[in-house]
Amino acid sequence: MEHDLARTALLVVDVQVGLDDPVWGRRNNPDCEANVASLIAAWRAAGRPVVFVRHDSVLPESPLRPGQPGNDFKPALSGKPDLLVTKQVNSAFFGEPDLDAWLREHDLTGVAVVGIQTNFCCETTARMAGNLGYDTIFVLDATYTFDMAAYGGGVITADEIARVTATNLQDEFADVVMTADLI
Repeated sequence: MEHDLARTALLVVDVQVGLDDPVWGRRNNPDCEANVASLIAAWRAAGRPVVFVRHDSVLPESPLRPGQPGNDFKPALSGKPDLLVTKQVNSAFFGEPDLDAWLREHDLTGVAVVGIQTNFCCETTARMAGNLGYDTIFVLDATYTFDMAAYGGGVITADEIARVTATNLQDEFADVVMTADLI
């Protein structure tokens, strides 16, 4: 699929210190942060907009609540974004300021979604972007997730969850690619 990257914002979703907390369990894709940093550098070198999205949890036990060290961005996120969106739900489109309005105001027709968690905030943001008519790119190897307890028992591995997310998104909501496809 052909994308107009000049009109595509890089959405860096929830790459926050608190997601290193052991409470989340075993993660996949140890190269995620390096891939995110490479994409940020490539986007900036090309003069394309970079949006950082931060989850400001309202749950008192969450490592992602404001004022806690876990709310901070990981070191892979360098420099100042063109836009900072804060949110309390899965989708970056339900944050502040209004992401959809900002993208349209800047005549951006596409988004490339990277960050954490593959199957929650990244997938939800990609689904909404697709539904809103954006040319949506989901950079699978610039996301990660965690093993999860399965409905009905057992565990679903993070790698399998990522594969299912990619399958859910491809062709219906987004074009699933790898970092190397965009750099």
